[in-house]
Amino acid sequence: MDSGDTAWILASSALVLFMTPGLAFFYGGMTRAKSVLNMLMMSFGAIALVSVLWVLYGYSLAFGEDAYGGLIGNLDHLGMKGTLHELSGTLPVTVFASFQLMFAIITVALVSGAIADRAKFGAWMVFVGLWATIVYFPVAHWVFFFGDLTTTEDGGWLADTVGTLDFAGGTAVHVNAGAAGLALALVLGKRYGWPKERFKPHNLPLVLVGAGILWFGWFGFNAGSAVAANGQAGVAFLNTQVATAAAVLGWLVVEKLRYGHATTLGAASGAVAGLVAITPACASVNPLGAVAVGLIAGGLCALAVSLKYRLGFDDSLDVVGVHLVGGATGAILIGFLATPTVTGILTSDPSDGAAGLFYDGGFSQLGKQAIAVVAVGLYSFILTWIIGKLIDKTMGFRISTEDEVAGIDTTVHAETGYDFSGLGGGGGGAAAPSTQRPLVGAGVEEEKP
Repeated sequence: MDSGDTAWILASSALVLFMTPGLAFFYGGMTRAKSVLNMLMMSFGAIALVSVLWVLYGYSLAFGEDAYGGLIGNLDHLGMKGTLHELSGTLPVTVFASFQLMFAIITVALVSGAIADRAKFGAWMVFVGLWATIVYFPVAHWVFFFGDLTTTEDGGWLADTVGTLDFAGGTAVHVNAGAAGLALALVLGKRYGWPKERFKPHNLPLVLVGAGILWFGWFGFNAGSAVAANGQAGVAFLNTQVATAAAVLGWLVVEKLRYGHATTLGAASGAVAGLVAITPACASVNPLGAVAVGLIAGGLCALAVSLKYRLGFDDSLDVVGVHLVGGATGAILIGFLATPTVTGILTSDPSDGAAGLFYDGGFSQLGKQAIAVVAVGLYSFILTWIIGKLIDKTMGFRISTEDEVAGIDTTVHAETGYDFSGLGGGGGGAAAPSTQRPLVGAGVEEEKP
């Protein structure tokens, strides 16, 4: 055991856990006032249930020795059996397992933004348990489990056999959650009044606080994925910062050109888009490459949030436009921008590292990245749609129209986020933000002609 590595991953684990309350604030501020508590509860519910499932069998399925063709781990570590005194590299297994648990939690929580305002909390919690088990745990095995590094026959099929580069979860976390969000949005259908009614964020300061927490915690998410305090963690840390900053600029430029205003919501959304895109690439590209990843992702995601109007699906807070598009963008750009000076940073000969198309690596790595994006996206979408349909047909996934109009906080949780006693209890929501300028970040409805 290395005490420095262990200390860094313990700190990183706490940072990644902190991201889920940050996500709750980010999502909560973008909903209406009468839905904010439900949005927060969906994230906190995911923390509670996934934590228990991870110890019971999730860690074993994701990181147990491969049981079948790189698709799933075995069940040798049920209840964390046989791990309490073992090492994973230079870390105690309990530390590594704790770090990976936080990834499982936030991946599930990300999906909730696609169905804001209209999902039964009980049905959501059933979905959390089923989706984590059937979708996330196997995909984590595909992408994150490398097995014995001296062979390519006993790890996850994407990580070990295909050779996909996904340092911190662009496919396993963001493409996975984004595809699931699309499937659930289709299962639950459109919110009452969408798209004619504009669903404006009720609390932009809360959105910015959430985005700031996400940015802060993401250093643990990306740099912690080195699972050591080393040069790889250092380059991932720096790349995370510059890519996120570049994505803010990219989003704001597109926003200014399209709508004439650079908004606070756009800045927060751009930051999250950059964080998403650099997640898979933070240990594959150099800092200039990270700037390119951020600029491209910020601009593309700013454009992608409009897709739901053209295609007719109600993704409430733009999980598809930011996480699916951003995660896929970052993963694919590795195939162009990966440089051996970064991918081989821990080897005795850095030239041994993988290279993208722009660094004389040909199309090989690009193909590997595309396989991962397509495989994870299709698996997540199909399985999520089936899970969502089963829940909807058995216990019902969506609240009634009357409850949706009255406000999901009061009808489902018997609470309100704000005291509007002078206005009759607050079930109808807060006053709408000023309409003097458009709000065009993630989760905001555009004006229709």
